[in-house]
Amino acid sequence: MQTSSHAIARLLGDWSGPGPAHRRLADLIRLLILDGRLPLATAMPGERDLAAVLGISRTTVSTAYATLREQGYLSARDRARSRTRVPHGTRRPEVVAGDRDLINLSHAAPLAPGEALHRAYSNALNQLPRHLPRHGYSPTGLPEFRAAIARRYAERGLETTPGQILVTNGAQHAIGLLARTLLRPRDRVVVDHPSYPHALGVFRAAGCRIAPVAVTDDGWDVETLSAATRGAALAYLLPDFHNPTGRCMSEVDRVSFRPECPVVVDETMAELGLDVAPPTPLAVHHRGVITVGSMAKTFWGGLRVGWIRADPDLVQRLNQARVEVDLGTPVVEQLACAELLGEIGEILPARLADLRRSRALLVNLVAEHLPDWTIGESHGGLSVWAGFPDPISSALAAVAPQFGVLLAAGPRFGIGGAFERFLRLPYSLDADAMKTGIIGIAEAVAAVRSGRRADTPPAALA
Repeated sequence: MQTSSHAIARLLGDWSGPGPAHRRLADLIRLLILDGRLPLATAMPGERDLAAVLGISRTTVSTAYATLREQGYLSARDRARSRTRVPHGTRRPEVVAGDRDLINLSHAAPLAPGEALHRAYSNALNQLPRHLPRHGYSPTGLPEFRAAIARRYAERGLETTPGQILVTNGAQHAIGLLARTLLRPRDRVVVDHPSYPHALGVFRAAGCRIAPVAVTDDGWDVETLSAATRGAALAYLLPDFHNPTGRCMSEVDRVSFRPECPVVVDETMAELGLDVAPPTPLAVHHRGVITVGSMAKTFWGGLRVGWIRADPDLVQRLNQARVEVDLGTPVVEQLACAELLGEIGEILPARLADLRRSRALLVNLVAEHLPDWTIGESHGGLSVWAGFPDPISSALAAVAPQFGVLLAAGPRFGIGGAFERFLRLPYSLDADAMKTGIIGIAEAVAAVRSGRRADTPPAALA
């Protein structure tokens, strides 16, 4: 695989900032590799060509490439283009920075409901013997779990039969299965902007043309969104406590939306309303809407169980396509998830109260330690979308591990290098971790703005 200088320029976006240009360029290319926005084994453009496109000297590009080769992020073959790689032994979220564990603010996932989760698995193991005489494969999902999902939809105002449900190994698996079944290379896919990074990755991998429609401080412009769906192959939307902004599409906008292509609605955050009542599923207003759900955001990220709600014919198509990839979701996990859904009315209130307190703490920490940052309006979910005056998001994510924090840069959530002035901040960690994390971000911001690294003494700036 080979990438062009113009593609690198789009991924970098506005990469201006303090400090040596070769250092910033190396930091940002390294971040693109670690984020997966530059796939492994990708041939990098030549130094002269990249320098011309970026409007910098060839020496700057050459020095950045040399740094990345020394760090192990680019191959170093004679007379061959450097290719992206990851150094041997590199670990992701649980790595350490110096002697400090990283505070992982790159994921938005809740802490497990310990007692309820233990009880659910205990009950699941008690039910397991009746499944043992069977072969254990369930490509569409266990009948009792599909029935539990259908009941939950009915409780939310959307009548559903078990035949409309296909159980998957999480929401990302569901999105990938839909893409393989419904999309072809060069198809146009409409998405919210910003959007869920892993879904954007699925559509890129499928060779689709991604058409972003902005989610702004005012929410969704449903007239523009409706117009964008004309001639599109698919629309992928997150109207329910949108990831990353936490906004919720109003009932008026749900009714006014007029899609002219198949719509996939990601409802993984739908149960996490903090300031507004749980929204009516978009499928109530528009027949044919395909819904993706998950246990991971409502209960625990370790529950890699999700589902697709669609008409029975599409469920059968998806089932046939699925068996080429895997043969179903583990039985015990489905039984445990059915138990958790049955108790959701007892589990959710306390979890939502905890999330409200955590969000308030995060907002206060940002106001105290990052006073020139702003927090966008959030109605629920697990994160807020923070804005700041200078385009430093990628640079900040690149150096933050030196200050003990792991971040997901704003451009991960967009197309073409957008959102360099934004960062998703989850409030799903405990209070001590959030406080340490925000202090680390504040230190990293100061370092980026001054061009200093964590291991550079302040006096060296004179």
